[in-house]
Amino acid sequence: MKVLLHICCAPCAIYPLKVLRSEGHEVTGFFYNRNIHPYQECLRREEALRIYAEQMDLKVIYQDGYDVETFLQNVVFREAERCNFCYHDRLKSTALIARRGHFDYYTSSLLQSKFQKHEMIRSIGESLGKSYGVPFLYRDFRQGWKEGIETSKRLNMYRQQYCGCIYSEKERFFKTRR
Repeated sequence: MKVLLHICCAPCAIYPLKVLRSEGHEVTGFFYNRNIHPYQECLRREEALRIYAEQMDLKVIYQDGYDVETFLQNVVFREAERCNFCYHDRLKSTALIARRGHFDYYTSSLLQSKFQKHEMIRSIGESLGKSYGVPFLYRDFRQGWKEGIETSKRLNMYRQQYCGCIYSEKERFFKTRR
């Protein structure tokens, strides 16, 4: 089966790629992350993925441009729902590429993180899969979370410390004064 794997970052792709390949799937990556802020962070994540993809002989489709404005315009005044928009945007773009590329399934490396909202990702992915005619392949990759971290450290891979959007960056650094 041909599977298109949305990749949020190289460290999160390690375990899903291993599992999908071990199941006999032909995997292609798709790097689509217009929510990443700042731009230099997006470039660091993309470069880390390019290096890893070459090491793993993984073909990856990279998004064109950097359209953080659209992400911000869609979540402003709805910051509490930003993850819903972000997941929908990423998965919809992946489903569209999967349909155009005649993939059998699509999925996401977001499912590797214990910090992501799995039921929301699954629900959105399955709904979009029905709409676009490419089934969403749900796998709970969280059991490989530590393995992905250890492997990424061993490979001296760039590892980010926040989800990627400006809001998660703030949550990482800003602590309220008491």
